[in-house]
Amino acid sequence: MKLNNKIRAILGASLILSASACESFLDVNENPNNPEDAPIAGLMTNITYETSLNVFRSGSAVSNYVQYLASPNPDSGSDTMERLDFSGTWFSLYNVMTDLNEMNKKAEAAGSLHYLGAGQILMALNLGMTVDLFGNVPFSESFNFTTVTPAYDDDQVLYGNVISLLDQGIANLKGTTSISIGNDDFIYGGDVSTWIKFGNTLKARYLIHTKGKAGYDANQVLTAAAAGFTTNADNAQLEFFEQRFNPWAQVAINNANLLLGGWISEQFIQALDGTSYPTVDPRLPLMVGTTNEGEFVGTVNGAGRGNAPEQGARSTLIAGQYYTSTLSPLLIATYAELKFIEAEAAFATDKPKAYDSYLKGISAHMDMLKVSAADKAAYLAAPSVSMGASALTLDDIFKEKYVAMFLHPETWNDARRIDYAYKNFTPPANLNPNLSGSLIRRLAYPDSEISRNGSNVPSVTLLDRIWWNQ
Repeated sequence: MKLNNKIRAILGASLILSASACESFLDVNENPNNPEDAPIAGLMTNITYETSLNVFRSGSAVSNYVQYLASPNPDSGSDTMERLDFSGTWFSLYNVMTDLNEMNKKAEAAGSLHYLGAGQILMALNLGMTVDLFGNVPFSESFNFTTVTPAYDDDQVLYGNVISLLDQGIANLKGTTSISIGNDDFIYGGDVSTWIKFGNTLKARYLIHTKGKAGYDANQVLTAAAAGFTTNADNAQLEFFEQRFNPWAQVAINNANLLLGGWISEQFIQALDGTSYPTVDPRLPLMVGTTNEGEFVGTVNGAGRGNAPEQGARSTLIAGQYYTSTLSPLLIATYAELKFIEAEAAFATDKPKAYDSYLKGISAHMDMLKVSAADKAAYLAAPSVSMGASALTLDDIFKEKYVAMFLHPETWNDARRIDYAYKNFTPPANLNPNLSGSLIRRLAYPDSEISRNGSNVPSVTLLDRIWWNQ
């Protein structure tokens, strides 16, 4: 279900609530804007909106690491994997979780099980994103307003919380509720059956991260996937409108106005233009722009545009395409992603199922981008794409998932799980020497958190791995 016209009118007023959680997980003083005074419907509006933006914020933080994007300037810290300060992303994630904590308490007290279920699913998503970026983080003491220095919880324990929240949320959405979700829900407009699919899709996502760890069970992933999305119509996304539009569109607009950003990595261009793989992907011109000469030219991460005469036009995000139109949806989770998760989970025991899911993932993403029927058929008929179940490899699955998850933070989780082993993936030029030739494994804890809660902040380096990547 897509965002309908009725909820557009309430966005401006509802977003006033966005200030309510600002830094509140560290603030024990009385706050006149505390979300405990906000209605459930208003909280839901702000939470669904800001959760979608948290996906963008996280994707923007890591898109250079997986070489979707590259900086036009040499030695950019985002390219070369330097220690960067992501205080803004950290606070945005915690602000939403603070609002969720309040909404869930209100919903439980009122017997509003559908609000509670949706809130638990969104808490799982925001917590999962936070753990995947930073590892150990505060959670159990973050929302009780009794300490300004909340303890850090173990990342593996927090993953258990993520799965538990998803299970609880799915169960509550199946229950009887005193108040129904409606147009205050910017993701599904109150469609409870699709919320249940969303919860199962996220469960498959977080379970697949644990592949190779003790307790991993591929059948659990497949069971969750079977109860997840069934078509692109189920995609969890936020649709924009004239007053507030897609932030990737703003990146493209800014670049056109010479506020440089959204330059495309050579790695991504060459994954689709026939360089790294034998088949030219018809999605490329629907995802990124060309030079004035009509060519796709990527930027080498860490090298920028180089020096004259190497400097020249490069491909960038351009306004008006699927990911960069002002009214483009901001994708949270998709049917295409779920099919690739299913393909990976089935690969070891059921190659035909894995192959079928792999092809359905490609097809679903092409349908999202409105690839022509002829181009889609030609691509799927290419021997390097439709190689048959017996010849399918995990590399094939991850390559196609890499394309389908363009600009999404989930790709960094995949990249770390496979040790950045995308075909022809090379470290950026001028790689941070503190990494000793290895590639980044986590974000550094924000400077703001170190200054406020330094006694609890774990001592880690950019090479210390999240528990599921150890």
